[in-house]
Amino acid sequence: MAIRSRRARSTSGMRNQSGLSSGSTVRSGPQRGLTFGLAARAGRNNRGVITSRHRGGGHKRLYRQIEYRRSREGLLGKIVTVEYDPNRSAHISLVHHGNGDKGYILHPEGLRVGDYVTAGSDAPVAVGNALPAHMPLGTAIHGVEIVPGEGGKIARAAGASAKLIAKEGRLATLGLPSGEVRLIPQSSLAVVGRAGNADSINRVPGKAGSKRWLGVRPRVRGTVMNPVDHPHGGGEGRAPIGRKQPSTPWGRAALGRRSRGTGRYSENSILRRRRTS
Repeated sequence: MAIRSRRARSTSGMRNQSGLSSGSTVRSGPQRGLTFGLAARAGRNNRGVITSRHRGGGHKRLYRQIEYRRSREGLLGKIVTVEYDPNRSAHISLVHHGNGDKGYILHPEGLRVGDYVTAGSDAPVAVGNALPAHMPLGTAIHGVEIVPGEGGKIARAAGASAKLIAKEGRLATLGLPSGEVRLIPQSSLAVVGRAGNADSINRVPGKAGSKRWLGVRPRVRGTVMNPVDHPHGGGEGRAPIGRKQPSTPWGRAALGRRSRGTGRYSENSILRRRRTS
Protein backbone atom coordinates (compact mmCIF):
# COMPACT_ATOMS: atom_id res chain seq x y z
CA MET A 1 0.00 0.00 0.00
CA ALA A 2 1.43 3.34 -1.07
CA ILE A 3 2.03 6.41 1.09
CA ARG A 4 0.01 9.45 0.06
CA SER A 5 1.35 12.91 1.03
CA ARG A 6 -1.01 15.83 1.54
CA ARG A 7 -0.55 19.45 0.55
CA ALA A 8 -0.67 22.27 3.08
CA ARG A 9 -3.98 23.91 2.20
CA SER A 10 -6.07 25.66 4.80
CA THR A 11 -4.26 24.58 7.98
CA SER A 12 -0.67 23.95 8.95
CA GLY A 13 -1.73 20.58 10.36
CA MET A 14 -1.95 19.28 6.81
CA ARG A 15 1.63 20.25 6.01
CA ASN A 16 3.92 17.20 5.73
CA GLN A 17 1.04 14.93 6.72
CA SER A 18 0.98 11.56 5.00
CA GLY A 19 -1.28 8.56 5.18
CA LEU A 20 -1.98 5.27 3.48
CA SER A 21 -3.92 5.25 0.24
CA SER A 22 -6.93 2.97 0.60
CA GLY A 23 -6.87 1.68 -2.96
CA SER A 24 -6.20 -1.93 -1.97
CA THR A 25 -8.46 -1.85 1.08
CA VAL A 26 -12.06 -2.84 0.57
CA ARG A 27 -14.25 -0.27 2.30
CA SER A 28 -16.83 -2.37 4.07
CA GLY A 29 -18.20 -2.43 7.57
CA PRO A 30 -17.01 -5.18 9.92
CA GLN A 31 -18.85 -8.49 10.02
CA ARG A 32 -21.58 -8.11 12.61
CA GLY A 33 -21.20 -11.50 14.28
CA LEU A 34 -17.42 -11.19 14.59
CA THR A 35 -17.29 -7.92 16.55
CA PHE A 36 -18.10 -6.77 20.06
CA GLY A 37 -17.87 -3.50 21.94
CA LEU A 38 -14.53 -2.52 23.41
CA ALA A 39 -14.68 -0.67 26.72
CA ALA A 40 -12.29 2.27 26.96
CA ARG A 41 -9.99 1.87 29.96
CA ALA A 42 -7.70 4.87 29.39
CA GLY A 43 -4.66 2.92 30.60
CA ARG A 44 -6.20 1.98 33.96
CA ASN A 45 -6.41 -1.40 35.66
CA ASN A 46 -9.38 -2.91 37.51
CA ARG A 47 -8.70 -0.62 40.52
CA GLY A 48 -8.70 2.54 38.43
CA VAL A 49 -4.93 3.04 38.80
CA ILE A 50 -3.06 4.30 35.73
CA THR A 51 -0.70 1.53 34.61
CA SER A 52 -0.08 2.79 31.04
CA ARG A 53 0.52 6.52 30.88
CA HIS A 54 -0.56 8.84 28.07
CA ARG A 55 -3.68 6.88 27.19
CA GLY A 56 -7.25 8.15 26.98
CA GLY A 57 -9.89 9.61 24.69
CA GLY A 58 -9.85 8.51 21.09
CA HIS A 59 -12.56 7.29 18.79
CA LYS A 60 -14.98 4.57 19.82
CA ARG A 61 -13.96 1.13 18.55
CA LEU A 62 -15.41 -2.26 17.79
CA TYR A 63 -13.11 -5.19 18.45
CA ARG A 64 -12.74 -7.68 15.60
CA GLN A 65 -12.26 -11.30 16.66
CA ILE A 66 -9.13 -12.56 14.90
CA GLU A 67 -8.49 -16.27 14.32
CA TYR A 68 -4.96 -16.46 15.69
CA ARG A 69 -5.54 -20.17 16.23
CA ARG A 70 -5.91 -21.56 12.71
CA SER A 71 -7.52 -24.82 13.72
CA ARG A 72 -9.64 -25.52 10.59
CA GLU A 73 -7.32 -28.20 9.23
CA GLY A 74 -7.71 -29.02 5.57
CA LEU A 75 -10.58 -26.57 5.08
CA LEU A 76 -10.31 -24.06 2.23
CA GLY A 77 -11.20 -20.45 2.95
CA LYS A 78 -11.78 -17.66 0.44
CA ILE A 79 -10.48 -14.12 1.03
CA VAL A 80 -13.54 -11.87 0.67
CA THR A 81 -12.35 -8.48 1.96
CA VAL A 82 -9.25 -6.67 3.14
CA GLU A 83 -10.22 -4.31 5.94
CA TYR A 84 -8.78 -1.69 8.24
CA ASP A 85 -8.67 -2.66 11.91
CA PRO A 86 -8.53 0.19 14.46
CA ASN A 87 -7.08 -2.14 17.09
CA ARG A 88 -3.83 -3.03 15.30
CA SER A 89 -1.40 -1.74 12.69
CA ALA A 90 -1.86 -4.66 10.28
CA HIS A 91 -4.88 -5.07 8.02
CA ILE A 92 -7.27 -7.98 8.42
CA SER A 93 -9.09 -10.19 5.92
CA LEU A 94 -12.55 -11.69 6.12
CA VAL A 95 -12.47 -15.37 5.18
CA HIS A 96 -15.45 -17.46 4.09
CA HIS A 97 -14.62 -21.05 5.03
CA GLY A 98 -15.79 -24.08 3.11
CA ASN A 99 -18.19 -25.17 5.87
CA GLY A 100 -20.03 -21.83 5.80
CA ASP A 101 -18.28 -20.22 8.78
CA LYS A 102 -16.73 -16.77 8.59
CA GLY A 103 -13.68 -15.44 10.36
CA TYR A 104 -11.02 -12.75 10.39
CA ILE A 105 -7.32 -13.44 9.90
CA LEU A 106 -4.31 -11.13 9.70
CA HIS A 107 -3.90 -10.09 6.08
CA PRO A 108 -0.58 -11.41 4.67
CA GLU A 109 1.31 -9.28 2.18
CA GLY A 110 0.61 -10.33 -1.41
CA LEU A 111 -2.74 -11.97 -0.73
CA ARG A 112 -5.67 -10.59 -2.73
CA VAL A 113 -9.43 -10.79 -2.66
CA GLY A 114 -10.52 -14.06 -4.24
CA ASP A 115 -7.46 -16.06 -3.16
CA TYR A 116 -7.79 -19.19 -1.03
CA VAL A 117 -6.03 -20.12 2.20
CA THR A 118 -5.94 -23.27 4.27
CA ALA A 119 -4.31 -24.70 7.39
CA GLY A 120 -2.90 -28.01 8.53
CA SER A 121 0.19 -30.19 8.36
CA ASP A 122 -0.52 -31.08 4.71
CA ALA A 123 -1.08 -27.49 3.57
CA PRO A 124 1.22 -26.26 0.79
CA VAL A 125 3.90 -23.69 1.62
CA ALA A 126 2.08 -20.71 0.12
CA VAL A 127 1.36 -17.19 1.37
CA GLY A 128 -1.50 -17.14 3.86
CA ASN A 129 -1.46 -20.86 4.66
CA ALA A 130 -0.88 -21.96 8.26
CA LEU A 131 1.20 -25.07 8.83
CA PRO A 132 3.64 -26.46 11.41
CA ALA A 133 7.13 -25.01 11.62
CA HIS A 134 8.75 -27.96 9.79
CA MET A 135 8.64 -25.95 6.55
CA PRO A 136 11.76 -25.20 4.44
CA LEU A 137 14.56 -23.16 6.03
CA GLY A 138 14.59 -19.45 5.25
CA THR A 139 10.80 -19.23 5.00
CA ALA A 140 9.34 -15.91 6.16
CA ILE A 141 6.47 -16.48 8.59
CA HIS A 142 4.24 -14.49 10.90
CA GLY A 143 1.61 -15.24 13.54
CA VAL A 144 3.84 -17.93 15.10
CA GLU A 145 2.66 -19.96 18.07
CA ILE A 146 4.94 -20.17 21.11
CA VAL A 147 2.95 -23.08 22.55
CA PRO A 148 1.19 -25.36 20.04
CA GLY A 149 -2.55 -24.79 20.00
CA GLU A 150 -2.54 -21.46 21.82
CA GLY A 151 -2.65 -19.29 18.70
CA GLY A 152 -0.11 -17.05 17.02
CA LYS A 153 1.70 -14.60 19.29
CA ILE A 154 4.95 -13.74 17.46
CA ALA A 155 5.30 -11.29 14.53
CA ARG A 156 1.76 -9.94 14.28
CA ALA A 157 2.40 -6.22 13.66
CA ALA A 158 2.22 -4.60 10.23
CA GLY A 159 5.14 -5.68 8.05
CA ALA A 160 6.51 -8.08 10.67
CA SER A 161 7.92 -11.49 9.82
CA ALA A 162 10.18 -14.05 11.41
CA LYS A 163 12.59 -16.35 9.60
CA LEU A 164 13.05 -20.06 10.08
CA ILE A 165 16.78 -20.56 10.66
CA ALA A 166 17.30 -24.18 11.69
CA LYS A 167 15.50 -27.39 12.68
CA GLU A 168 16.76 -30.05 15.05
CA GLY A 169 14.74 -32.77 16.74
CA ARG A 170 11.37 -31.46 17.86
CA LEU A 171 12.51 -27.81 17.98
CA ALA A 172 12.95 -25.12 15.34
CA THR A 173 15.13 -22.02 15.59
CA LEU A 174 13.46 -18.73 14.77
CA GLY A 175 14.99 -15.34 13.99
CA LEU A 176 12.69 -12.54 15.13
CA PRO A 177 12.43 -8.99 13.72
CA SER A 178 14.02 -7.61 16.90
CA GLY A 179 17.19 -9.67 16.37
CA GLU A 180 16.26 -12.21 19.03
CA VAL A 181 16.87 -15.87 18.23
CA ARG A 182 14.68 -18.36 20.03
CA LEU A 183 13.41 -21.94 19.94
CA ILE A 184 9.85 -23.03 19.24
CA PRO A 185 8.33 -26.51 18.85
CA GLN A 186 8.13 -27.68 15.26
CA SER A 187 4.49 -28.56 15.90
CA SER A 188 3.66 -24.86 16.41
CA LEU A 189 1.61 -23.39 13.59
CA ALA A 190 2.86 -20.38 11.65
CA VAL A 191 1.43 -18.44 8.71
CA VAL A 192 3.59 -18.24 5.60
CA GLY A 193 4.52 -14.73 4.45
CA ARG A 194 4.81 -11.31 5.99
CA ALA A 195 2.02 -9.41 7.72
CA GLY A 196 0.55 -6.80 5.38
CA ASN A 197 0.39 -3.00 5.55
CA ALA A 198 4.17 -2.67 5.89
CA ASP A 199 4.02 1.07 5.05
CA SER A 200 2.15 1.76 8.26
CA ILE A 201 5.39 2.82 9.98
CA ASN A 202 6.00 5.55 7.38
CA ARG A 203 2.84 7.52 8.15
CA VAL A 204 3.26 11.10 9.43
CA PRO A 205 0.40 12.26 11.72
CA GLY A 206 0.88 15.92 10.83
CA LYS A 207 -0.91 17.29 13.89
CA ALA A 208 -1.53 16.43 17.52
CA GLY A 209 -5.19 15.76 16.89
CA SER A 210 -4.37 12.75 14.73
CA LYS A 211 -2.80 11.08 17.75
CA ARG A 212 -5.69 12.09 20.02
CA TRP A 213 -8.08 10.28 17.66
CA LEU A 214 -6.04 7.14 18.31
CA GLY A 215 -6.31 7.55 22.08
CA VAL A 216 -2.78 8.87 22.66
CA ARG A 217 -2.47 11.75 25.12
CA PRO A 218 0.43 14.24 25.24
CA ARG A 219 3.81 13.38 26.72
CA VAL A 220 5.83 15.84 28.78
CA ARG A 221 9.58 15.75 29.43
CA GLY A 222 10.65 14.96 32.97
CA THR A 223 12.98 17.98 33.14
CA VAL A 224 10.04 20.39 32.99
CA MET A 225 8.18 18.69 35.86
CA ASN A 226 8.36 19.37 39.56
CA PRO A 227 10.60 17.24 41.79
CA VAL A 228 7.54 15.51 43.24
CA ASP A 229 6.52 14.30 39.78
CA HIS A 230 9.81 13.11 38.25
CA PRO A 231 13.44 12.53 39.34
CA HIS A 232 14.56 14.93 36.55
CA GLY A 233 12.29 17.73 37.76
CA GLY A 234 13.03 20.83 39.79
CA GLY A 235 15.79 23.37 39.68
CA GLU A 236 15.88 26.97 38.51
CA GLY A 237 15.41 27.54 34.78
CA ARG A 238 16.82 24.93 32.46
CA ALA A 239 18.61 22.78 35.01
CA PRO A 240 20.31 19.45 34.22
CA ILE A 241 18.75 16.26 35.51
CA GLY A 242 21.25 16.09 38.38
CA ARG A 243 21.87 12.36 38.06
CA LYS A 244 24.55 10.11 36.60
CA GLN A 245 22.09 8.64 34.14
CA PRO A 246 18.51 9.30 33.03
CA SER A 247 15.79 7.73 35.14
CA THR A 248 12.19 6.69 34.77
CA PRO A 249 9.52 8.48 36.85
CA TRP A 250 9.97 5.70 39.42
CA GLY A 251 13.75 6.04 39.75
CA ARG A 252 14.90 3.10 37.65
CA ALA A 253 17.57 3.46 34.96
CA ALA A 254 15.89 4.58 31.74
CA LEU A 255 18.57 3.77 29.15
CA GLY A 256 20.43 0.49 28.68
CA ARG A 257 18.86 -1.44 31.54
CA ARG A 258 16.91 -4.53 30.53
CA SER A 259 13.39 -4.60 31.87
CA ARG A 260 12.29 -8.09 30.83
CA GLY A 261 11.41 -10.36 33.72
CA THR A 262 13.70 -13.33 34.34
CA GLY A 263 10.98 -15.70 35.53
CA ARG A 264 9.03 -15.99 32.29
CA TYR A 265 8.03 -19.44 31.09
CA SER A 266 9.82 -18.99 27.76
CA GLU A 267 13.11 -17.76 29.20
CA ASN A 268 14.97 -20.98 28.44
CA SER A 269 13.92 -20.84 24.79
CA ILE A 270 15.92 -17.68 24.02
CA LEU A 271 19.26 -18.42 22.39
CA ARG A 272 20.29 -14.82 21.69
CA ARG A 273 18.85 -11.63 23.15
CA ARG A 274 17.36 -8.94 21.01
CA ARG A 275 19.32 -5.91 19.88
CA THR A 276 19.24 -3.07 22.41
CA SER A 277 19.70 -0.27 19.88
